[in-house]
Amino acid sequence: MAVPKKKTSKSKRNMRRSHDALAQPVYTEDKNTGEFVRPHHVCLKTGMYKGEQVIEPKE
Repeated sequence: MAVPKKKTSKSKRNMRRSHDALAQPVYTEDKNTGEFVRPHHVCLKTGMYKGEQVIEPKE
């Protein structure tokens, strides 16, 4: 059975966990409306995605 030979220090343990923190979602400003939208998502206000009309906007 695998048993650690030495105690893992708080520093080593926390360095290993440094990548586990949750990142904030990234928002970009829409060129046409100025609204903040997620990258690679359809703008719900205009219905545009990559310069093309994909859906009808809700009114």
